[in-house]
Amino acid sequence: MVANYTIEFQTRKEDEIVDLTGRVAAIIADGELVRGSALIFVPGATGGVSTIEYEPGLIEDFPSLMSRLIPADRAYRHDQTWQDGNGHSHLRASLIGPSLIVPFDEKRLMLGTWQQIVFFEFDNKPHRRRLIVQLQGE
Repeated sequence: MVANYTIEFQTRKEDEIVDLTGRVAAIIADGELVRGSALIFVPGATGGVSTIEYEPGLIEDFPSLMSRLIPADRAYRHDQTWQDGNGHSHLRASLIGPSLIVPFDEKRLMLGTWQQIVFFEFDNKPHRRRLIVQLQGE
């Protein structure tokens, strides 16, 4: 069986990291499936989904890492074409990726103790985000 859900939220700024763990867990707990896989997908080119230990140090360290890997102040061809200044946002999102699959059993996510599901806002402006959560299982 397959079931589709959405999670909607507003981001405030570039480099914001949103903890989605509770929202995904609630979808699973309230759904009909007992075990299977949860696909979390962001339809958009400037956001990413992954896991991280959602704690203050890493919430600061991760954007710092991305700034070193893909600086915002470089010249990108995307910016020359579209004049929107978010070429770095697209590259960062591509590096992290738009989706994540997490198994669940007995209606509970099978995450590690220090592992949370997060959304990364890489765009240089706030967005109303809608993520797709697709559960597959029994």
